[in-house]
Amino acid sequence: MASENQKTYDLEIRTFEFARDCRFLVKDLKKTVSNIEDSKQLIRSSGSVGANYIESNEKLGDKDLIFRLKISRKEAKESEYWLGLLNEMNQNETNRIEKLIKEANEIRRILSAIINKLK
Repeated sequence: MASENQKTYDLEIRTFEFARDCRFLVKDLKKTVSNIEDSKQLIRSSGSVGANYIESNEKLGDKDLIFRLKISRKEAKESEYWLGLLNEMNQNETNRIEKLIKEANEIRRILSAIINKLK
């Protein structure tokens, strides 16, 4: 993940880095039943943030653009949820997980700002 001083401003790259960093986290977590199940959900939702953002850039019209952006935003919020659960169960990774929660929240707020500007 980029440091606070080196934020990525290209949202396609930033969402890719978010999904990648979630995968690095999952790779390092203890293989408990809850970690495995919550991690699967995190992998799906974190990847969907960027995938839907990329699809929004290939929009079929303004309605499609807003629809894809809303899905991307929803997936970012869902990623926050799964990260929160993982955070509760993995106190040894709290700092790392909290950085990812913050990034998911920032991406969600950026997407909300784009959606509001388009309306």
